[in-house]
Amino acid sequence: MRKIVSLALTLALLLTMAACSGTPAPASPAAPAEPASLSGSDPAPGEPGAEPVTILIAAAASLEYSFRDELIPMFQDKHPEITVEGTYDSSGKLQTQIEEGLEADLFFSAAMKQMNALDEKGLMDSGTVAKLLENKIVLITAAEGGAPELSFENIGSAESIALGDPESVPAGQYAKEALTNLGVWDSIQPRVSFGTNVTEVLNWVAEGSAGVGIVYATDAAATDKVSVLAEAPEGSLATPVIYPVGITANSQKKEAAQLFLEFLKGDEAMAVFEKYGFAAA
Repeated sequence: MRKIVSLALTLALLLTMAACSGTPAPASPAAPAEPASLSGSDPAPGEPGAEPVTILIAAAASLEYSFRDELIPMFQDKHPEITVEGTYDSSGKLQTQIEEGLEADLFFSAAMKQMNALDEKGLMDSGTVAKLLENKIVLITAAEGGAPELSFENIGSAESIALGDPESVPAGQYAKEALTNLGVWDSIQPRVSFGTNVTEVLNWVAEGSAGVGIVYATDAAATDKVSVLAEAPEGSLATPVIYPVGITANSQKKEAAQLFLEFLKGDEAMAVFEKYGFAAA
């Protein structure tokens, strides 16, 4: 009897050990990790779904009317996601403001001098700078009750003369160059008042505060309150009146700025510039 019980216990023990030492079922293979979603970059300005963006152009005062009244609205109709804001003043003042940290995306100067100065300091994206427009300087007087017929050569006959400050206003720099080459600059100084930009000079003459003034042909064409007496004589300026434009080096919105720059260089924009008296450079 004992042998039977012992045999039964031994058999049970062996069965138990066999069950415990059995090879476990292989684990199910882990599901492969899902690849990270590769979402594309945000649409660039000009593409469907682009985020709204605002850019700032610092432009010479003589460009204000063409930009404010026609060019900016025209561009924004094509690119509603891009808002263009403008700040307008003498190119010299705008140069200083950009040097001091003005967050302009584009600079449109009325002379190469200011553009070159910023470019030499690394503040312009050199590859984007283009000589876009040409202008002329003219002698003006008030449309009503203005000075008698005068010219650059005999401007000294006027009782009062308005000029842009040559230290910061390109139109004033061109005026000084022409009048110096004609030999009358020094003699007219007692009768000269210097404006901070060309728009101020235009307004002084239009309202009769100055008998004559020298402004850009485009400024004179923008109002019926002044009359043009003469253009600067041929040879009185060493170089043409060139307007360069470019994107600033520190712009954080270069794609939108590039779209606006390309628009300004296009035929549609040039037709507007020509309407305001400019010519292609």
